[in-house]
Amino acid sequence: MISQNLNKYIMKKTQFAILLFVLGGVATSIMVSAQEKKSPPATAEGKVGRASISIAYSSPSVKGRKIGVELAPYGKIWRAGANEATIFQTNKDITVEGKPLKAGKYSLFAISGEKEWEFIFNSETGQWGIKRSGEANLDPAKNVLTVKVKPGKSASMNERLTYVINAKGVALLWDNLEVPLAIK
Repeated sequence: MISQNLNKYIMKKTQFAILLFVLGGVATSIMVSAQEKKSPPATAEGKVGRASISIAYSSPSVKGRKIGVELAPYGKIWRAGANEATIFQTNKDITVEGKPLKAGKYSLFAISGEKEWEFIFNSETGQWGIKRSGEANLDPAKNVLTVKVKPGKSASMNERLTYVINAKGVALLWDNLEVPLAIK
């Protein structure tokens, strides 16, 4: 009799533990999904001359924050998006701001500034955009191209970070900011 009651007790506790485990997994999945939606993945695709260019990034919102302060702090290397490092890909050799860039896939990083931005094309891809310390996750030895550009005012407010590809090149649009990259 005691053995039977003990078995029932153990069975109920085991079922309860399994239920908690399953519910915990569902809650974690919901939390991860909610976090992913804060800066959803986005892709910009287009042609510049004969080159097909794509940029895969996560698109953070401004949410009342100031670019250069809370977002993409001035003078600090930034992953040019959110989550994973932004990926810039071209199927043809191109020039970016007059400097050559071979066909390939690159992580794109940026250093924002009030009067000047730098874009860094790095040959390492697939990494998370920042280290645990909060620094950009790039190996400077793998930088293949750095260009400087002048930011300007965008034609309209963009709550979410957006990349646009057109015949002149690429533009980063965010808040009231437009940062163009001339590509040929």
